[in-house]
Amino acid sequence: MANDSKTWRCGKYELSFDRPRIMGVLNVTPDSFSDGGEHFDPDAAIEYGLAMLDAGADIIDVGGESTRPGFTPVNPDEEARRVLPVVRALAKEGAIVSIDTRHVAVAKAAVRCGASIVNDVTGFTDPKMVEFVKTSTCGVIVMHAGEVAAPTRTHATVQLDTSAAAFVAEKAREAAAEAAREAEKPARRRRGKLLGEPKSEAKLPGGVVQPSLPFGEPEPTSESASEQETPAAEQTAAAETVAPAPAVTEAASESNDRLAAMMRRSARREEAYVPTSQLRRFTLPDSAPIMRRVMGFLSDQARTLIHAGVSRDRICIDPGPGFGKSANEDIVIQRETAKMASLGYPLMCAVSRKRFVGAVSGVTEAAERDAATFGVCLGAIQAGANIVRVHDAAGFAQFLNGYWAVAKPQPRRAFVAVGSNLGHRCDNIRAAREMIAEIPLTCVSNSSKIYESEPAYETRQDAFANAVIEIKTELAPLVLLDELMKIEAELGRDRSKKAKANGPRTIDLDLLWMDGETHGGKKLRLPHPLIGERDFVLVPLEDLMHDPARFFRYNGVEVKEPEDRVGHIVGELGRM
Repeated sequence: MANDSKTWRCGKYELSFDRPRIMGVLNVTPDSFSDGGEHFDPDAAIEYGLAMLDAGADIIDVGGESTRPGFTPVNPDEEARRVLPVVRALAKEGAIVSIDTRHVAVAKAAVRCGASIVNDVTGFTDPKMVEFVKTSTCGVIVMHAGEVAAPTRTHATVQLDTSAAAFVAEKAREAAAEAAREAEKPARRRRGKLLGEPKSEAKLPGGVVQPSLPFGEPEPTSESASEQETPAAEQTAAAETVAPAPAVTEAASESNDRLAAMMRRSARREEAYVPTSQLRRFTLPDSAPIMRRVMGFLSDQARTLIHAGVSRDRICIDPGPGFGKSANEDIVIQRETAKMASLGYPLMCAVSRKRFVGAVSGVTEAAERDAATFGVCLGAIQAGANIVRVHDAAGFAQFLNGYWAVAKPQPRRAFVAVGSNLGHRCDNIRAAREMIAEIPLTCVSNSSKIYESEPAYETRQDAFANAVIEIKTELAPLVLLDELMKIEAELGRDRSKKAKANGPRTIDLDLLWMDGETHGGKKLRLPHPLIGERDFVLVPLEDLMHDPARFFRYNGVEVKEPEDRVGHIVGELGRM
C-alpha cells in the first residue's frame, strides 16, 4: 500500500508516502493528446498550475513537448521557451515542480528556475542527462518507453521432400554456407564487431555502462530506402552536384528521432489492429517476458544512476504506460504493480486518459476518461503505487480523500495558530478551540497558554491574544483548512477585500504544520512560510514541544533569532 516507509528526496523537499501523492499534469503544448492548446499560453498555464495546487495536487509536472503517438519532436530552445516561465512562477509559490523533458539543456535550465524533479521519458539513457542529475539534488523519474513484446514471426507452410537426393542437396548447401561464414569472419572482425552483436554502449565515468535506448530500431524512411536502392556511383555524382544540407538541431528532425519513430510504430500498430476469428487460449499475453523487459530496464537504469552518484532515495520509477505498449500489455503491467513496488523505489502510476484506459472503459474521447482513470489508479494504489499522475487533479483529490477517509485510518499531528484582538479576545480563542474539536475526523490533543503580543506587520492596532492548538486529524490539509475558514466566518472574521490583510480581527486561524505534508500554492503553504519570524507563534509552541526553533529548522524552515522576530510576546493571559 501507499502508506509505507519510502521517502523521495527532491531538492529541498522530502516527500513521504503515508498517503499517495498527486502529480498534476500541466502540458504547455499545442498538441497534447487530451488537452492540447488549453494551457499553451504561459499565463494560462501558471493559473492552471496554481489551481491544481489549491485543489489538492502535491506536484506539478510541466511539459513542453507532447510525446503522444505521432508527435512532432520539439527543438530544445522552443521547449525551454514554453516551460521556463511556468516553472519559475510555480516554484516561487512554493510548489514542488517536475520538469517533463528528455533534453538535458531544458532540464538544467528548469532546475535553475526552481524545478525539483526531472521526469525523463527516455529513462536517463542519455549519458549527458545522467551527468547532470548526479551533480544536482533533484529527484529523478526513470520511465520505460519501448516495445515490450518480441516481434511476431510468421511461419509459411512447408512441403517436405524426403527423398535421398533432397537430403544430399541440403547437406551440400549447409556445408557451403558454413564455409562462407568461416571465410567472412576475419573481415567482419576487422570492422570492429561481429554481425549481430549489439550496438556499442556508452560508458559513464567510472566504467559504468549506459544501455542503449529501449525503443528498438526505427523503421527506415522512404528517403533512406530509396538511397539504399541507388547505385553508389549515382550517389557520388549527386553528392558532387548538390550543396550540403544545413545541420539539424537536436531533436528537430522527426525522421532521426528514435522516440518519435517508436511512437509512430505504436500508433500504426493500434490503428492496423483488426479483430479476427482466430481463437486465443488466454485473454492476455504471458506477463513474464513483458515484466522481464520493463522491470529489467527500470532496475538497470536505477542502478546506473546509483553507480554514477545519484542517491537511491532520489529515484522514482514509472513503467511508462502507452509508450510502445498495446492495451493488453498495459493491463498486464498494471496488474503487476506489486512486483514493481517490491523493487523498493517510489512507484508512479501515470495512466491518466491513456488509450488502454479508453479500451477497458469503452470511452473514446481522451478528455472523458477521468472516471476510468481514477479506477485504474485506485487499483495501482492498493497494489503499492505511491504517486499518481493525473490530468484532473481536483477530481482525483476528492476521489482519494473519500476513499482514504474510509479505508485508511491515519491520525496525523498538526498545529493551528489562533489569534484575536477584537471583542473578548480570550473567549474568542476558547470558542475557536471548542469548534476545532467538532471538526469531523479531528480532535484537540493539547493547547498552549494564551499570551498577549504586540501587533505584527500592521502595528497601529490593539495588542493580540495568541495561542497554538495541537490537533490530530485524518483530513487532508486543504480539507482541514476549509474547515478552519468556516470557523473564522462563524466567529465573525472579515475576509472581504475591504479588510486589511493584517488588520484587526475577531479570530485568525493559521494551519502551521502537518505531519508529513509539504504544500505550495496561493491557498495554503506548508510549513507556514512565516512561522520562523513570528514570536507570537514560536513562544506558545514551546508549551507543546521541546525547542520548536530546532524542530522547524530541521523541517527546512528558516527560524530567526528572538530579537529579529515580529509580534513579540509581552505577557500571559491565562490557560485555555
